[in-house]
Amino acid sequence: MKLITTIIKPFKLDDVREALSEIGIQGATVTEVKGFGRQKGHTEMYRGAEYSVDFLPKIKIEVAVKDDLLDSAIEAISGAAKTGTIGDGKIFVSEMMQTIRIRTGESGDDAL
Repeated sequence: MKLITTIIKPFKLDDVREALSEIGIQGATVTEVKGFGRQKGHTEMYRGAEYSVDFLPKIKIEVAVKDDLLDSAIEAISGAAKTGTIGDGKIFVSEMMQTIRIRTGESGDDAL
């Protein structure tokens, strides 16, 4: 089992969710986060004063997948999130040692 953690632009969330649903992934955890990378933020004007926005709004999606779905999940996420501009995001893949469904006590792949 793998845990896919993805950081994307906020307006791409629905596209990524739909792409994951099409390949049979039913659940995901979504968090609104802020961060910066190569974009380095930007400056904005507010009431005539210029100020710097260092941390940009992003969306973090966490998805647990079986090993056989890993490649198709990565393709679905990257295809749906890509705009071709700086700041499209990143995909991180981690090994999951154990998964347990609290309600039923199922563990491993059955808990996904």
